[in-house]
Amino acid sequence: MEVGFLISIKKPNRYNLKSIIQKECKDRNIMALTNSYLTSTKNFEGIMNSILGARAPERFTNKFLEDLGYKSSNDRLIVGVLKSLGLLNETGEPTQRYYDFLDQTQSKKIIAIGIQEAYEDLFNLKKDAQNMSQEDVKNKLKTLTQGAKGERVIESMARTFKTLCDYAEWSDISTIPRADKVAKSCDNITSEIDDIGEQKLLSDNGEKKQSNQLGLHYNIQIHLPETTNMAVYDAIFQSIKKHLM
Repeated sequence: MEVGFLISIKKPNRYNLKSIIQKECKDRNIMALTNSYLTSTKNFEGIMNSILGARAPERFTNKFLEDLGYKSSNDRLIVGVLKSLGLLNETGEPTQRYYDFLDQTQSKKIIAIGIQEAYEDLFNLKKDAQNMSQEDVKNKLKTLTQGAKGERVIESMARTFKTLCDYAEWSDISTIPRADKVAKSCDNITSEIDDIGEQKLLSDNGEKKQSNQLGLHYNIQIHLPETTNMAVYDAIFQSIKKHLM
C-alpha cells in the first residue's frame, strides 16, 4: 500500500527533489538496517513462546509484557525489536504479520521474513546472512554503520541478529505470502519522483511555454511507500519543508 499526498506551490524553484532527498538520506545515514536490539537475549525465546500462547493485545505495552511475566527493563526492548520485524506498528498495535505469527504452523518462518526486511542491508552484503558467525555479523555491522555505533552496541546488535536467526525457520520461506514490500531505500523512493525543477509546461503543440507568462501553480504528487523506517519519511518531509515551502 502506498501513501500519497499533494503539495501546491506558487513559485516552484529549480531544486531537483531527487537530489534533495538523496542528500538528506546520505546526511542522515538512512539504511535498511534496524537500530533496535536486545541488551540481553536470555529471555527472547520465552517471550516469543508466551506471545504465541496469549491473546493478541490491542496494543503491545510494557504492561502486557509484564502480564506475560517479563518485568525486566532489558525485556522491554523486545517491543522495538517486534516493531522492526513488522509485527507491531509504530504505536505498538499488532499488524497482520503479528496475527500471521500466531499461526504456529508458520510462526518461525514469519520471523525469518521479518528479519530479512529489518536487516535488508546485511542480506544485501551476504545472501545467506543468517548463517554468518556472530563475529562476521559484527564486522559487517561495523562496515554498514560506518563507525556511528560503539563497540558495545555493535556487539548487542550482532547478538540480537544471531538470536533472531537461530529462532527463525529459514526453509521454504518463499512459500509464505508476503505483504507489499514494507520498506524502500531512498534510491527506490527517489526513482519514482520527477524532477520538480525540470518540469516542463507544454503547449498544445508540444512546445514549452515561457515561464514568465503566468503566475503558475504546480501541483506535486508524491507517493510514499509503506515503511517501518520512519527516518525515510522524516528525510522527505524535512526536505520538502526546507526547499519547497
